[in-house]
Amino acid sequence: MKKFVLVITALVIVVSCKNEDKKESEIAEVPVEKVTAERFDKKFFGGTPDDLPQLKEDYPYLFPEGNEDEVWINKMRDPFQLKLYEEVQKKFPSVDGIEKDLEELFKHIKYYYPDFQTSKVVTLVSDDIETKAVYADGLLLIPLSLYLGKDNYLYEGLPKYQVQQFTSSQILPDVTTSFAAGKVAPPSDRTLLSLMIYFGKELYMQDLLLPDVPDADKIGYTPKQLQWAQENESEMWRYFVEKNMLYDTDPKLPARFINPAPFSKFYLELDNESPGRLGRWLGWQIVRAYAENNKNVTLQELLATDAKTIFEKSKYKPKK
Repeated sequence: MKKFVLVITALVIVVSCKNEDKKESEIAEVPVEKVTAERFDKKFFGGTPDDLPQLKEDYPYLFPEGNEDEVWINKMRDPFQLKLYEEVQKKFPSVDGIEKDLEELFKHIKYYYPDFQTSKVVTLVSDDIETKAVYADGLLLIPLSLYLGKDNYLYEGLPKYQVQQFTSSQILPDVTTSFAAGKVAPPSDRTLLSLMIYFGKELYMQDLLLPDVPDADKIGYTPKQLQWAQENESEMWRYFVEKNMLYDTDPKLPARFINPAPFSKFYLELDNESPGRLGRWLGWQIVRAYAENNKNVTLQELLATDAKTIFEKSKYKPKK
């Protein structure tokens, strides 16, 4: 009997792999325009005040109204901004690799969203550490200064948990997350489960749109942090269930398990060993289970489904 079960399991895996290979072959044939990133970072910081009129005409969305030219000239000459620009040129003398990766991403997006049009891609230098890659209305802005590598000296003094995501491997996940934000239905309530499922949907979109990106990069964990989450999945889930947290609306819960933080807050000795945002990670596993057990549901239908339905129909069981 055991041998029979193993054979069936193996066959299911083989069929699943063949289906995935077929889908990826179809995606490879999806036509998209060639991606050519416009290096606004070079045009702005490598230019002079005389270039401002043309830059403002070409990139009006980067020059909010109400600012005199002196504001932009001062920015051109700002010592810290110039250091950022210098480091960006060292790290990204060419963006050919990014352009190629974006073309693959856009093919995957267009496969699931046929009306998608290739975005205009613009690279920047920015000292705003909170705003990473942003997709909006067919425009993709990538602040290369936030992807210099976690050990770059210009990031000294910033929180370690934040800086660990300032790597080039986070560009595609950040782009995808920004795109997903406009597709995922917002939480219908403020329960912890709704927030978990909301971010789980965003991460699940990365599974489909970035199939070759490691899970650690998708969620912005180190391999060690991902391993911790995987090894402690069952214990975390038991904790959430026993503490009746799933349908709790305590405003402190997002800070403990959803929002960026150096670690999650179970109020146990293991807290300092844990990565932050474990609620998102568990939500991801629930959404994955739902997709696996409801294969007839389209991506768009999944994204529109409420958290309670996804949880109940996921038949989620943590790995032991």
